[in-house]
Amino acid sequence: MIAEYFDTPDDAIADIADGATILVGGFVSAGTPSNLIRAVRRSGRRNLTAVANNIGLGDLLDELCEDRQLAKVIATFAIRASGTRSSRFEAQYRAGEVELELVPQGTLIERLRAGGAGLGGVLTRTGLGTMMAEGKQTMELDGEEWLLERPLRGDVALLKAWRADRLGNLQYRLAGRNFNPVMATAAELVIAEVEEIVEPGEIPPDQVGTPGIYVDRLVQCEPIPVRWEG
Repeated sequence: MIAEYFDTPDDAIADIADGATILVGGFVSAGTPSNLIRAVRRSGRRNLTAVANNIGLGDLLDELCEDRQLAKVIATFAIRASGTRSSRFEAQYRAGEVELELVPQGTLIERLRAGGAGLGGVLTRTGLGTMMAEGKQTMELDGEEWLLERPLRGDVALLKAWRADRLGNLQYRLAGRNFNPVMATAAELVIAEVEEIVEPGEIPPDQVGTPGIYVDRLVQCEPIPVRWEG
């Protein structure tokens, strides 16, 4: 399958539905699909569930809270340390206006990996005896207690890569590799924004971070500089 090319981020995300679960790549501002996030904001889609490493921590995902487009966020970092500037999401969460599912970072990755691989879940000891285990199944194996974490998938994955070829193979730059590759495997529709589109063969095979078989749509656009605000 050859990825479909779109002229603008708005065209690429136009058929995302209200109520969709969206996987958003990136770590703080590295490898974050900022152009696609802003396109979702302009679309006015509502009641969205966002799955991301972070929100309101040097990313633009927090902008979706300005018009209250998010109903739920599943993330590792969503609340800032005491004494630092709060985000829109944090203000809405503290007011009880949006739901938050806080997930340890390693657990989040493994739940996404399980979703992409078609596994029934992940066994981990992280979170046992804490609020993270409330309402979840535990089991005993070889005399030790384990917590069962269910797989996680999305309707759409929004990714950011450095380059793509016209077959949809993605090449990441440095820290941009973070959550993007695993999220590409765990969504029904995968949309990637890239800085450059090249011909097949121009990306060395050993530098393909996401094979084109996972990528449905491509849009080329300039990266949006995002400033960290502590």
